[in-house]
Amino acid sequence: MCGTARSFIRGLSYSVKYCSKDNHLQKIHLYSKLKPKKCHILDWSGSTCNSTVPPGSILPWRFFSCKQEGTEIPCKIKKIASITTPELLYKDLLKSEQKNWNEISGRYKAMAKRIKKKIEELHKKYTFSSESPRIKVGESVYFEENGCIFLSKADDVDEGNVRILFSAEDLGFDDAFIQRIRISPDQRYMATSLKSENSEEATCVVMKLGDFPVVEKVIPNVFSFEWVSNDVLYYTSQKNLKCQDVFMTTFTKQKHTELVYTEQDARFFVDIYCTKDRRFLTINSNSKTTSEVWLVDCRHPFKSPVLVQARTKGVIYHIEHRNDELYILTTYGEPAEYKNAGHLYLNVISFVSHSVQSIKLPAWACAFELESHPEHTTSTCYFQLTSPVHPPKRFAYSFKENNLIEQAVQEVPIITNCHTTRLLAKSKDETLVPITVFHNTNSKELHRKPLLVHVYGAYGMDLNMSFKEEKLLLIEEGWILAYCHVRGGGELGHSWHKDGCQHNKLKGLDDLKACIILLHELGFSQPKYTALAAASAGGVLAGALCNSNPELIRAMVLQAPFIDVLNTMMKTHLPLTIEEQEEWGNPLADEKCMKYIKSYCPYHNIKPQCYPSVFITAYENDQRIPLTGVLRYVQKLRKAALDHAGRTKKKGNWIPNIILDIQANGSHCDSSWEDSLNEVARQLAFLKKELEDV
Repeated sequence: MCGTARSFIRGLSYSVKYCSKDNHLQKIHLYSKLKPKKCHILDWSGSTCNSTVPPGSILPWRFFSCKQEGTEIPCKIKKIASITTPELLYKDLLKSEQKNWNEISGRYKAMAKRIKKKIEELHKKYTFSSESPRIKVGESVYFEENGCIFLSKADDVDEGNVRILFSAEDLGFDDAFIQRIRISPDQRYMATSLKSENSEEATCVVMKLGDFPVVEKVIPNVFSFEWVSNDVLYYTSQKNLKCQDVFMTTFTKQKHTELVYTEQDARFFVDIYCTKDRRFLTINSNSKTTSEVWLVDCRHPFKSPVLVQARTKGVIYHIEHRNDELYILTTYGEPAEYKNAGHLYLNVISFVSHSVQSIKLPAWACAFELESHPEHTTSTCYFQLTSPVHPPKRFAYSFKENNLIEQAVQEVPIITNCHTTRLLAKSKDETLVPITVFHNTNSKELHRKPLLVHVYGAYGMDLNMSFKEEKLLLIEEGWILAYCHVRGGGELGHSWHKDGCQHNKLKGLDDLKACIILLHELGFSQPKYTALAAASAGGVLAGALCNSNPELIRAMVLQAPFIDVLNTMMKTHLPLTIEEQEEWGNPLADEKCMKYIKSYCPYHNIKPQCYPSVFITAYENDQRIPLTGVLRYVQKLRKAALDHAGRTKKKGNWIPNIILDIQANGSHCDSSWEDSLNEVARQLAFLKKELEDV
């Protein structure tokens, strides 16, 4: 694999960091999107993940509601067909949806207000006032609070002896949050990226530190950046959701900036990070299935990058360095798959014997978060465990003592009224699909309780299982929550993803169907009390099930959904189409691929039938999923539901609500605390009216 590597770890599956429809700032998504506006999670570590959208993000859309039997599509919609200008069509559809939302939103306001208040109370109760992530450099400690960066001596940080180095507001970045911080080795410079909630591009501000810190340089459209030496900064530029160029800028007397690396393949996304010992800067070029890494020696920052291993189709690898040895985490060879059916394990690999010790974590744990910026020489590893209904709990693993210790530093109430169940559903091809179920231990007659099913199944990424106050609220009110870990995701390893992408995408749909049927067979609710929730690319499987088996669910909630796969993948001018081909296929070059995508694409398979009610949230500023496709989907879905109702004309015929809630603020990946809270409150109000009023 690599001639320069003296130590080579094989057979471990690595989820490559890449930029997809759902991938942006994964660290933020490990926590609930419902966070106070000032509490964005900073990236202090060497990791520069580009990550997946939480099941709480939404796109900007207006919705339609068709309650009355025999209602016709408004004549305004009919006339739109004669308009040929795309811009006019888009504006008319948008206006129509905004009008529909204004007319129907009143029915949810009172309930949404009550829900919002309850979520805020839970947030205060269960979200402990944790410290901001802190980075220690020598005897100094840097940390962020409320848009400001502070400096303190390590011994004085708790005594309040701190001084301010940076204020986003004072520099004119009123609507931005601090995203990432890097300190130069000699602490003379600090680089900080700031990002607004309505854009995916960040601005990097370089400060010269001292008694009176001053702005040295402002670099627009930056994704990742690292100090390679005391006065040399490397960074990647981002344009139209792509990162393909790496630059070096110096802060010596002879200041200059030069291009260091350019990626020519549009399928690849480039980011950079330093190894934990800061010996090398790694330039990582990743597609959905393949990676290539170049090294820059931090002792010689002006030398050209050195290639570790040329890209090989299907091989993903990641580099770390320790004691003059490279450690390579890779999918090369025979990968180790994860067969623990949803249970979390901590694997500890010995540098001496290369033995692996596997430690089973608590049964309720569903998500693992390594604490920011751990010292690479430490003898203890600190991390947090959580689940959708369990607030983060801090644990420590001692390498010397070889044991796991629960850290009781925060007084967070313990969740005792929630039961966690792990199930396996047999899919159409007899593959066993894991399901994680949560319900209130005091609930009786579970077959009559509302059930909210969650699905994702794309990009080899795990279903978001981090804590969310709104999920705990549902548990307290007697709901059942089910998380279906279908193929296409990464829960069971590399092959689990491969078995659910491209020409295998329908397997994910079979998995989802099998999961819902099993839940009902075991007495977890029934179709008329069941709703389905999905975000972003999860909208593909959710929308497909809505077409193929609408009888299994009563309602569906989608956030920033990808529901027009075929039309999107046919438009190569869109920024992500080329790199997305490894996930969905290339319908332009392969007629079989075109037919296959068409067979499951949510938009193309809408037909007159009895649909569940649907609530979609979308963002006008979403750069990843075109709003036009969602508008067309909603229009077509509503028409199909009305056509079916008009044909059957049965007494008491039920017509679903097809609602589009378009948000002017926020983006595919970020919304403010207040906006997110309002979005979630409206969604839950919709679900309660649809399921609890049956």
